[in-house]
Amino acid sequence: MIAGGECSLADGTAIHVSIEDTIPDSEIDGFHQLYEAAFGALRTRAIARQVLHRNEFHDEMTDPRVQKHVARTPDGIPVGLSTLTRRLETVPWISPDYFAARFPLHAARDAIYYAGFTLVDPTARQGTAFHAMIASIVRILAAERAVVGWDICSYNNSRYSFADALRAALDEHADADVAVEDTQTYYAARFTGDDVDKGG
Repeated sequence: MIAGGECSLADGTAIHVSIEDTIPDSEIDGFHQLYEAAFGALRTRAIARQVLHRNEFHDEMTDPRVQKHVARTPDGIPVGLSTLTRRLETVPWISPDYFAARFPLHAARDAIYYAGFTLVDPTARQGTAFHAMIASIVRILAAERAVVGWDICSYNNSRYSFADALRAALDEHADADVAVEDTQTYYAARFTGDDVDKGG
């Protein structure tokens, strides 16, 4: 476990962020419930799969190659979780080769990261825990002059303006140039009418 930082809620409650290699089995179910509450709806709102299967979530929580930035109350109750890794092979939906080719100097220093997901207990003051975890992550990235990638589906971006919120949070803690690296557009063709075979 590594110290990640501390901040306070509006009511004075301290939020401590620790960086943990693995999440204890006793806490994984609780985090998975928060994860489902945060991301479950994306199963029907995004074409690309956005939601980890239960076994994939467990594997990520127990994989020491993936940092877990965990926000906790003074009583040790977890209220937020963000994931970050420099082992890009742990993120099956991205291409590590792209990042190595795009940022060769950072690759040579092993300074390329990927941010997986961030979730906050809806009963907590979400903004504070979110910013505390982002600050914890940014401290690592800024110290290493790293590159970090992340992805946001269009549903979350249009409904919640996640990209703007994340950019604002980054700007609060460090100087970073943020750019869109890639996009992918998904299409669907819906066939109508009785004469589907127009070739005769």
